[in-house]
Amino acid sequence: MEVGQMQRQWVDYTKSLFLEGFLDGQFLQLQQLQDESNPDFVVEVVSLFFEDSEKLLNDLTRALEQPTVDFKRVDAHVHQFKGSSSSIGAQRVKNACIAFRNFCEEKNTEGCVRCVQQVKHEYYLVKSKLETLFALEQQIMAAGGSIPMLELNF
Repeated sequence: MEVGQMQRQWVDYTKSLFLEGFLDGQFLQLQQLQDESNPDFVVEVVSLFFEDSEKLLNDLTRALEQPTVDFKRVDAHVHQFKGSSSSIGAQRVKNACIAFRNFCEEKNTEGCVRCVQQVKHEYYLVKSKLETLFALEQQIMAAGGSIPMLELNF
């Protein structure tokens, strides 16, 4: 596939991530912080988000499996996850965390268990989508191209 075609594919794919609500404007701001002096900035930040998220999801699952659920602890994990997902622009993960926190406030174990499944679902979806996006970026760069700049005017 030629570079121009890959770049158009990248633009279309990226737009779809915004239109489907996976990403928000925060992701664009993250991309704007990347430059020649730090070409892997976005991948590095998102990779850290992936590492932290795996630990948080495990901690959440364990906390909800306890005979007596410590809702303050669960809420603290969800709050942290909401913040980190928001910082990279993972909008659907952030929104699932907002719903999750409401169940924590109500001390609703069933609701929390459902929400942890929803948060996991949204997290693994956005992780897969971003991994695909980054793989496409690598293909463009390997072919000698550059990553187009994207603006939210679609």
